[in-house]
Amino acid sequence: MLIESAVFKCSNTRTDKLPAAEIPEYAFIGRSNVGKSSLINMLTQKKGLAKTSQTPGKTQLINHFLINDDWYLVDLPGYGYARVSQKLREEWERFIRYYLRHRENLQCVFVLIDSRIEPQKADLDFCCWLGENGIPFVLCFTKADKQSALKTGKNVDVFKEALLEYFEELPQTFVTSSENRTGKEEVLNFIDNINKQFTPPPPPTE
Repeated sequence: MLIESAVFKCSNTRTDKLPAAEIPEYAFIGRSNVGKSSLINMLTQKKGLAKTSQTPGKTQLINHFLINDDWYLVDLPGYGYARVSQKLREEWERFIRYYLRHRENLQCVFVLIDSRIEPQKADLDFCCWLGENGIPFVLCFTKADKQSALKTGKNVDVFKEALLEYFEELPQTFVTSSENRTGKEEVLNFIDNINKQFTPPPPPTE
């Protein structure tokens, strides 16, 4: 897939104010500081589309980006150690999970995992929650350029082994690097294949 346009559409915390569910949508989420904004900018070839920061937890809204006038890339707030109040964290979690369960045109969730570290409980718990709720997801391991391919491969295998304690079948896996664009073609082709099969959901009943 060739990205010809990537435009910011809207930000909000109200799921009733989201864009009409007429085209396919893909959500990106991960622990704070996993490299989500950098990955989104790499995939869309538009530096600065998603705001990057050294401070974890800067994404605090559901951000919609319209890609090729054909599908939405959705940047969700990260989970983990964002320096915000417990009350705000709970509000984030509530609207994020409501969005993930009820968004009719959501095709897949990209769960971003730092390829450099051992399996984290927050990541495993979130994957299990997606599985329990029947929400399609894939694993997207980030920052692969920060270590050898051998080390990345070992860490990916360890995470898969941990996930097999809860799943009979593992989700599809991508290894990415925002620095050298590793995984870009694979991720975009995955999205493109789903887009070709997308059928718009029926309009809501009165």
